[in-house]
Amino acid sequence: MTKIILYHGTSDEVITPTYGLGKDKHDYGRGFYLTEHLDLAKEWAVCRPQETIGYVHTFELDITDLKILDFQEYGVLTWLAELMKHREASDSKRYRMLAKKFIDKYGISTDEFDVIKGWRANASYFFIAKEFVRDNVDISILEDLLSLGGLGIQYCLKTELAYERLTELRDELQIVEYGIYNEKYNQRDVEARRHMKSLIDSDHNKVERVFSTLFEEDK
Repeated sequence: MTKIILYHGTSDEVITPTYGLGKDKHDYGRGFYLTEHLDLAKEWAVCRPQETIGYVHTFELDITDLKILDFQEYGVLTWLAELMKHREASDSKRYRMLAKKFIDKYGISTDEFDVIKGWRANASYFFIAKEFVRDNVDISILEDLLSLGGLGIQYCLKTELAYERLTELRDELQIVEYGIYNEKYNQRDVEARRHMKSLIDSDHNKVERVFSTLFEEDK
């Protein structure tokens, strides 16, 4: 039996993870999201304006025999394709048309998996996605760009079996004060955008193998 400890940050003191709930427009679609990183969970617990308190719930997930899709094993392009299925980085016609082609080429089916594991996206992801679709980002720096937010790896529970294997350690509920961790959340995004812009403007960004050239490679 293999069990791992995961955290979920929220404004709710009491939560009941329930199969079938959640929003389709999250990173990996509908599901229950957790992180391995306690401090990140604390930031997300108070990430919204005008909250005075948040909570971090600690869970134990028995991953024995669960089918886990790890996007780190597939690479950043496959991960981006999955995000594009659920999150619209731009409302432009170019983005809508090319995103569909990108998903067709690099996307994979996640239907058979109980848990999806992969990088987490936040507001700074949309900045990168827009620049990528505009051909302003070379693929060679893409993974470095996406890691600058320091958001770590998240787990998304997708099936009834995965929910059945999840147990909250209620005695380990933590209260998160708004002031410290909301500031950390906002500062993380500001710093990520600054470093991303610096990398995009640097000589490391060759702007040779870019978004549109991926489709030309098939010709």
